[in-house]
Amino acid sequence: MSTPNGFPHHAGDCVTRNPEGKAVQDLQAKKAGKATKKEAGDHGLLTFENPPSAGGTPVSETLKLRPDELKANVKMKSMTPRPPRQPRLERAASLDEKSWRRWRRFRTSQESLTDPNETSSSNGSLQEASLSPPIRVKASPCYQHNSSPSSPDASEAGPVGRSRGELGKRASEISSAFGGLLRGKSFAGGKPRLSQIMPARPLPPVGFNVASHTLRTTNRIDSDCLDYPHHSSQHKFGRVSSSLSDTGLHGNGMVCHSCSTDSMKSNTSLLAPLRNQDVRSRSYLEGSLLATGALLGAEELSRYFPDRNISIFVATWNMQGQKELPVNLDDFLLPADPDYAQDMYVIGVQEGCPDRREWEIRLQETLGPHYVMLYSAAHGVLYMSVFIRRDLIWFCSEVEYATVTTRIVSQIKTKGALGISFTFFGTSFLFITSHFTSGDSKVNERKLDYNKTIQALTLPKNVPDTNPYRSSSNDVTTRFDEVFWFGDFNFRLNKDRETVDSILKQNPGTDVSKLLAYDQLTSEMSRGSIFKGFQEADINFRPSYKFDIGKDSYDTTSKQRTPSYTDRVVFRSRYGDDIHTIKYSSCPVIKTSDHRPVFALFRVKLRPGRDNIPLAAGLFDRELYLIGIKRRITRELQKRQEQKDQRASSICSIS
Repeated sequence: MSTPNGFPHHAGDCVTRNPEGKAVQDLQAKKAGKATKKEAGDHGLLTFENPPSAGGTPVSETLKLRPDELKANVKMKSMTPRPPRQPRLERAASLDEKSWRRWRRFRTSQESLTDPNETSSSNGSLQEASLSPPIRVKASPCYQHNSSPSSPDASEAGPVGRSRGELGKRASEISSAFGGLLRGKSFAGGKPRLSQIMPARPLPPVGFNVASHTLRTTNRIDSDCLDYPHHSSQHKFGRVSSSLSDTGLHGNGMVCHSCSTDSMKSNTSLLAPLRNQDVRSRSYLEGSLLATGALLGAEELSRYFPDRNISIFVATWNMQGQKELPVNLDDFLLPADPDYAQDMYVIGVQEGCPDRREWEIRLQETLGPHYVMLYSAAHGVLYMSVFIRRDLIWFCSEVEYATVTTRIVSQIKTKGALGISFTFFGTSFLFITSHFTSGDSKVNERKLDYNKTIQALTLPKNVPDTNPYRSSSNDVTTRFDEVFWFGDFNFRLNKDRETVDSILKQNPGTDVSKLLAYDQLTSEMSRGSIFKGFQEADINFRPSYKFDIGKDSYDTTSKQRTPSYTDRVVFRSRYGDDIHTIKYSSCPVIKTSDHRPVFALFRVKLRPGRDNIPLAAGLFDRELYLIGIKRRITRELQKRQEQKDQRASSICSIS
């Protein structure tokens, strides 16, 4: 390799040779690394003195050339030695020093955290962790060391140049040390540690709210088993909320060993860990309204219902005593308009089918495994069934019921009322289904049925009243927080058939305001003679009575009965704005009776309660649950087999 002046270049020293190949060494150099230019007087010689060699012995090589030989053989330009550029060496030195300081701080902190009996020399740790290749420092040309030793740069770069081996060794040690740290080795201890296991793919996003939609009670009814893989994979890699982490446990004053903490954790459960202290102080017989650990208290209520509102489905249907049940009840119980199923389902039936158990099985089959039947009661041909989400059954009190017969002959139980009551958390509910006296002109008889019901219905019995100061012994509806009354009230339209038909033809849609102007129940409620304190949502559906069975036409028999809104749902609350109606409609696709089912969806406010009430303790109809689920699975398998057979028997013809 040659320098810009045409002379050969060597890593350790600078040697300039004449054309004849002679070299003269001058041992008169006084200072190492200093190059001087001397004139040889008569001889006209140029002398260059070189820096010390790698061995440390100063060697001066002097090249003597005559001026005429220089001009004749070598075209040489005059050169003034320049001071070396320092950034590269300064940068290497600064990185070396910074890395050394960081390693020293890291070593000090590691030694302070390590037991003195187990510590070993840091040099041994560095040698043990030496896995990464050393840092290579590029050698600099000789003329870069020609600066004056008195300058700060030269004094700083000189030792580095003299100890290139030491620099390379130290850089190699630091690089290997940090490489060992990344591979899980310790500086202070000689014991190897297992390297950290990193996931093969990015972790999925997790939610930070414990009261997620998987715990909410307004989840969609999906196909069987389709949602299970989704939920299991969603929480496969960790806890859902930071409140369930170990930090939360220690932050609450709980100090425990890591092993016991790990034993409390669950990677697939949304249930929060319970401290032993909380379990010991927890009581299901007595409890404060806001105390921690109360089963019906504010903590559990906010966990399952963050907004403290429950969704309730209330329906009434006069089945006309038909033995034949609808093939599918999905459109009735699970309408397509709301995207999510409700938390509670209450279905009242008048003139029910002869096989009451079959009706309840059909309800369980339709609602599926997400729901259990909390209670069911009957009074003659009046049926009522209460279904609730299986997650919520633990927060119900004992269920009580009572009946009232409104006919003169009490043995004939086709007209009357059936009431079911219970307390959910701290809110008491009363559901009443009734069948009042029929007849277009028998308005007073229907009002008598109402008055007899509110006086004779003996509820509650053992479950205490949540607010006895606002209760009345003469009106059962005042003894509960939320009351829903539904059934075949038999109130008619005070208009002839022709007028009603003409109004229906003029308004084929949902505008039925002209018909409601002739509604008997609306008129009596506005006067306050019936259903005092009750409300009814706006009606936007056609009259639910009287249809020809299996058809969409109203009565075409010789009696020509006037279409009417006989099937209704009304409600009242102790606290005014606790109940909000979401939807109020009928189900026109079910045509097995001369009545169309009528249903309403409500959102009801809940309040925390005390644990000093008789609890149902998870009681439900287990036998009905198993039969309904078994039938649901059997029908699904039959449906799939029919589809498979249909595809197999299909013939493709080519014309």
